[in-house]
Amino acid sequence: MDEKVAVVLFNLGGPDSKATIQPFLFNFFMDKNIISLPAPLRFLLAKMISKKRSKREAGESYGELGDKSPLLENTNKQAKALENVLDGDEQEFKTFVCMRYWHPMAPQIVREVQNWGADKIVLLPLYPQFSTTTTKSSLEVWNKALHQVGLDIPTSMVCCYHGNDGFVKASAANIRVKYTQAIKDGHESPRVLFSAHGLPEKIIKNGDPYQWQCEQTAVAIAEELAIENIDWQICYQSRVGPMKWIGPSVDEALAKAVQDKKAVVIYPHAFTQEHVETLVELDIEYKEEAEKMGQKGYYRAQTVGTHSDFIDGLAGLVKEHLDKEGIMDEGFESPCPSEFRQCCMRGFEVQRRAA
Repeated sequence: MDEKVAVVLFNLGGPDSKATIQPFLFNFFMDKNIISLPAPLRFLLAKMISKKRSKREAGESYGELGDKSPLLENTNKQAKALENVLDGDEQEFKTFVCMRYWHPMAPQIVREVQNWGADKIVLLPLYPQFSTTTTKSSLEVWNKALHQVGLDIPTSMVCCYHGNDGFVKASAANIRVKYTQAIKDGHESPRVLFSAHGLPEKIIKNGDPYQWQCEQTAVAIAEELAIENIDWQICYQSRVGPMKWIGPSVDEALAKAVQDKKAVVIYPHAFTQEHVETLVELDIEYKEEAEKMGQKGYYRAQTVGTHSDFIDGLAGLVKEHLDKEGIMDEGFESPCPSEFRQCCMRGFEVQRRAA
């Protein structure tokens, strides 16, 4: 009998109706990896922020998308594409989508994996770069759900793949489409802006490798583009609250491009599918800001989605992890410099015992 391998795709999740915007946001801000206050204070703050943002910023953004997120639909497409590519002589593969802050979430997916009769689990975050606020958070709730049902199955997790060849090639291909269009439109040497979701500086200072990995991704994609004297920059979006965040912000990068009389091709290199932060924040809000600044050329490259190079890259990662247990990056050793003590590979044993 073939070994049954459950491939679990981790992602953020999103509201599926107007009524679920606030509870989705509440789940997000209740995450101790997002807000590190004691639980009672975090509960009160999460209640306040989710209520406010569901009526204002987030409510308006999701309103542009019919009061719901397309994230689950787009992730399901990726899961299906990956399942179609995975094929083994001795394994049967089935993909499962596990969201962090809205359904389907870990308790449900753990039971589905158990009911399917999986012999092996490969956890595959759809976050190319590791962060305590994304991959670690998803892993913690997954481990908790496993513990609650007493499920003990050999498990391996891909902690990050910020330089994966398939991801990099698919990213470069999508950027090249818009870059070529900008050139045809008469813009000389447009600037490529690599935009990632921002984080408060204190998270990075605490040893989170996310920013460093985002920088490595940008370097790899720029090299893959192989454009002579390519002009590119990293920036960060989605700032929330009064804390100091990593930068420069997208607003600052756009202002600099206007000052330098540069058209921009913006690419969300830390996202792997279209959702509110690409379809609304980048395609509508930042575009409008750029136009107000006097930006003459604003182009946005698509996320990797179901691009064949990306899906093939994910399939390769899954197969490389079939005979492994624990948490590893694509090279099976920590890719992060030693100062990043929150590296997932270094902290796995602690996390596993905590579960």
